[in-house]
Amino acid sequence: MKVLSTPKLLRSEYDIALFWAVLGLLAIGVVMVYSASIASAEADRHTGFHSTYYFIRQLIYVSAAMMAGIMAFQIKVETWQKLAPYLFFAVGIPMLILVLVPGIGKEVNGSRRWLSLLVFNLQPSEFMKFFVVLYAADYTVRKAAFMHSLTKGFFPMGLVMILVGYFLLKEPDFGALVVMTAITASILFLGGLNWRLFVILMALLSVAFVFLVIMSPYRFNRLIWFWHPWADPFGKGYQLTHALIAFGHGGWFGVGLGASVEKQLYLPEAHTDFLMAVIAEELGFVGVLFTLSLFVFVVWRSFAIGRRAAALGNHFGALVAQGVGVWIAVQTIVNVGVNMGMLPTKGLTLPLLSYGGSGIVSNLLALAILMRIDYELRVSPRVRMS
Repeated sequence: MKVLSTPKLLRSEYDIALFWAVLGLLAIGVVMVYSASIASAEADRHTGFHSTYYFIRQLIYVSAAMMAGIMAFQIKVETWQKLAPYLFFAVGIPMLILVLVPGIGKEVNGSRRWLSLLVFNLQPSEFMKFFVVLYAADYTVRKAAFMHSLTKGFFPMGLVMILVGYFLLKEPDFGALVVMTAITASILFLGGLNWRLFVILMALLSVAFVFLVIMSPYRFNRLIWFWHPWADPFGKGYQLTHALIAFGHGGWFGVGLGASVEKQLYLPEAHTDFLMAVIAEELGFVGVLFTLSLFVFVVWRSFAIGRRAAALGNHFGALVAQGVGVWIAVQTIVNVGVNMGMLPTKGLTLPLLSYGGSGIVSNLLALAILMRIDYELRVSPRVRMS
């Protein structure tokens, strides 16, 4: 029996369509961050009144993220599985604790979500989403025989996520908690969690989230003003009403790249949480549809890769791929829903597009592993009988 070496790398050994879809989203993000941030950068003394301040930094973030993704792609999937518990407990949890320590964690607008690292700020919750995907997939594979059991299958993971949720709510970062909960619940379900336990889990989570909203005055107020933003368009409903104006102003084909009115210091966080509103105003319905189509394609490929990995017996790879798909889908839906007034205002960025280094680096790390899973499925050593 002769084992053939891995054949020379060919284009067909990579998911080229997925690669270009991700690259397209990154390109749209860089262009639109520049367009959306010009006015705010020119008006802020912290940026030195330079119009290209956010644009240059976004280019640096994307470049760093792409290098991190290339390095992550070189690591075998089985190695990522071995690293998963260490990344979660030895890196992720300590970072969530450090960000809450006065003098270490950086507070902005009442939230302590960042670690100041001299030249840039690191947001632990963004990387924790990535660690949750890996750890939940590894946990589900290890506990596959107990997925029917409430005590042996669900409770250990549930307790871990309660701990993570406690730290996130102390920041507070309710949006990140929602995304991580969706990732964990989806991976457990896809990994074989008993459907009755899953229904009970969903009911309990719904009650818990409602309780968290009701017990927090600022979350409850956001919910109230989400229903009636025009009742106070210059106060509580200011951000949402201007986002809706941007969507209405854009029409079918938009007012043209760079011609947005709302980004002229009317719409807060135009280059981060509300970037989609600027896309809608400048590129119109067609631009929004094209951007969302790229997201849909990335999510579809994630689940397609996951199904193929499961069929070939790579269960960890399958759950990671599907977990990445859930992550991108949920965060995109929430961000776009907030921009369109379909969901209460939440501090969640648009994956791959919004300004910020931590989010883009964590997104590209996850997508690099997704492409590595696909690569290993395509280029596995072949055995020939001689």
